[in-house]
Amino acid sequence: MKRSLIFAISLLFFLGCGMTKTPVTHRTQLMMISPAEEIAMGEKSYREILAKSKLSTNKKEVERIRRIGRRLAKASGKNYNWEFNLVDEDKVNAFCLPGGKVVVYRGILKVAKNDDQLATVMSHEIGHALARHGAERMSMQMATQTVQKLGNMVLGATIGTANSKLINMAYNIGTQYGVLLPYSRKHEDEADEIGIILMNKAGYNVHEALKFWENMKALKNGQEVPALLSTHPSDESRIEHIKKVIERLKREGKLAK
Repeated sequence: MKRSLIFAISLLFFLGCGMTKTPVTHRTQLMMISPAEEIAMGEKSYREILAKSKLSTNKKEVERIRRIGRRLAKASGKNYNWEFNLVDEDKVNAFCLPGGKVVVYRGILKVAKNDDQLATVMSHEIGHALARHGAERMSMQMATQTVQKLGNMVLGATIGTANSKLINMAYNIGTQYGVLLPYSRKHEDEADEIGIILMNKAGYNVHEALKFWENMKALKNGQEVPALLSTHPSDESRIEHIKKVIERLKREGKLAK
């Protein structure tokens, strides 16, 4: 009885603390990591990645990345210590670490056919940082691990060790596919929405975002991980979601181009 009471009180404490709101979408999120801690972790990861990466020496392409980045950073209104770098690798990838550290891989330039399309992927990655998705994912994992430990206090006392191991296995599988992966897909949709708003505010053509993701779809040649087991939404659902965001901007009279 005492263990159950401790579990209930601890769970209520967890659910009630560290709640924040995301920008643009205003979704409530669990946040157990401070902005300063998050930025420090982002800075550390960024320096480690740069130390192991071959940075591009193509001045024209590097300046293109930085020009688009500065424009998006200004539109974000965030006073981060922004940095934009181009890595000379053929990966079709880009990311933004906490604190505004943006890395673009050369391979993405083959998919982004113009500045508007490049702004699409860069604003999407910046959207993740603005919404603090990395810290939120870490907070979710911290919370699920703590709840599991608290649950073990109760399970060990009431149903025995063997049965509690089986329940833990089910809990882990359910958490992975029922919480963490769908949560990541939600983050992708949210980053798309924030990215489109940011693109529009910076004066880029948001309709090119649809073309960029169509290019990505064509690049995959139809070979996608099933959406249910993926941390990313399917290209079709992503494109449909972006269309709705653009239509909303149009209805509200906020569409720049």
